[in-house]
Amino acid sequence: MRLHALLLAASVAATVPLLAAAQDDPAPPHKTDAPAKPADVAQKPDEAGAFHPEAVSSDGSVSIGGHKIDYQAVAGTLVVHPKGWDDAVHGDAAAQKEAHNPRAEASMFYVAYFAKNPTGPRPVTFIYNGGPGSSTVWLHMGAFGPRRVVTADDSHTPPAPYQLVNNDQSLLDASDLVFIDMPGAGFSRVAGPDKEKAFWGIDADAHAFAEFITQFLGKYGRWNSPKYLFGESYGTTRSAVLAWLLESEYDVDLNGVMLLSQILAFDLSADRVENNPGVDLAYELALPTYAATALYHHKLPGNPPADLPSFLHQVEHFALSDYAYALAQGALLPKADHDAIVAKLHEYTGLPAAYIAKANLRVDGSEFEKTLQTDDGLTTGRLDTRFSGPEMDPLSKGSEYDPQSAALSSAYIASFNDYARHVLHYGDGQAFKPSIRVYRSWDSMHQPPGANTALPQTANVMPDLAAAMKMNPTLHVQLNTGYYDMATPYFEGEYELRHLPMPAKLQDNIEIKTYQSGHMVYAHASALAQLHDNAADFIKRTEK
Repeated sequence: MRLHALLLAASVAATVPLLAAAQDDPAPPHKTDAPAKPADVAQKPDEAGAFHPEAVSSDGSVSIGGHKIDYQAVAGTLVVHPKGWDDAVHGDAAAQKEAHNPRAEASMFYVAYFAKNPTGPRPVTFIYNGGPGSSTVWLHMGAFGPRRVVTADDSHTPPAPYQLVNNDQSLLDASDLVFIDMPGAGFSRVAGPDKEKAFWGIDADAHAFAEFITQFLGKYGRWNSPKYLFGESYGTTRSAVLAWLLESEYDVDLNGVMLLSQILAFDLSADRVENNPGVDLAYELALPTYAATALYHHKLPGNPPADLPSFLHQVEHFALSDYAYALAQGALLPKADHDAIVAKLHEYTGLPAAYIAKANLRVDGSEFEKTLQTDDGLTTGRLDTRFSGPEMDPLSKGSEYDPQSAALSSAYIASFNDYARHVLHYGDGQAFKPSIRVYRSWDSMHQPPGANTALPQTANVMPDLAAAMKMNPTLHVQLNTGYYDMATPYFEGEYELRHLPMPAKLQDNIEIKTYQSGHMVYAHASALAQLHDNAADFIKRTEK
């Protein structure tokens, strides 16, 4: 399954219809912050369980900024249960049945990297991709792991053999790292009655990750370490819910949450907006990405602007002023005003004026990807609009595939399969699942803070992140976002964070970093270096 199918802006937008009314004690830091070497022999399965924890350790080193860091790697699994599990009767099947405890369980795969011989307490960062349904192979092999797969910058990477190199941008210089696969993806597995219902949904997924994290903190003695979340795409949705869940139900204060390619409110997605008439804000927030993309591909009429940020600031202002007012007018918009907006959209997007007029001033992401370069027989990328690929169907309304996903996926998947088995010594006899198709089973209803039940509406987890920041006013948030990301447009992420329902003073805890790259910011080498420096600096500033 290709990467474009993993990212939530498409899959959840298709599966969230518009619905009618409807602790452990902290351990001493110097004693426990250096991990104990786990047993290489898997533990015996629990009497009533289908899975058992595993841990395989190995040693390695990485050079970051000219400095060698020796580390211990642990590839393994932890077993988690859905909400309602009572470990007081765990192992007694009859008692479980009598107590009505759900017996579905998940074996969640992780790869942890611990720096050896730390000079003091080390932060620990929990890292995951999104989907929902994605493994964390992308962030592991492309961003922060000690080895990185080399891919072409904005074109198709040739087939194997692929090159795996020392990752000079690994985040191991600032924090110990834990890469986690969601239940069912990667080497993670789910089993038991109603396993899909137990783990595949906004709230169920966050609960599983909270259970994993608290288990990990106990297993490796990291309760007293500075703690961070780093999620990409749907992983940012997960982080918002997870930050609140850890804070409110597990008494875990996080030091920071790092968001990469954010989507918190799904009404703001640029995908399939036509299915949600009357909600025009998504068109406005996507417009700056259209403009950046048109400039990159030399499709803007007239002389191209010299400075991208300044140009986009101008587009952002237009999007939330004249364009927003015109869309709000609907059928009452005077023809002269309509024609003026068409002309401005043509100026900012390069799309034909007649096409914009026919689209009633409203072009969604897929339509833009299909139309921008159609005269050249090309489809524009979704995850990263710097990429292009041959059109599949010249007569289609929208794009049929994502050129960036097609360009990079094979390199990531092949490299991790080889790395896991030959370096981490994990995975023999098992299939690695880069992604799983969860969209038909995914429960997109969510119970935000203060609600008595899950709400029958398009998912919006902005209240969760705001509540976590209110309950823990020392929590810091960093948004990292790419100008060329059509899956989760950069202006959408900025808009969401600037509209969190919380005191204005807490906005001081938020910082926003923007890159000349796409959804996978790290797929562009210079952007990866900037991402590393920004994330490492964020950790160093907030770990104490």
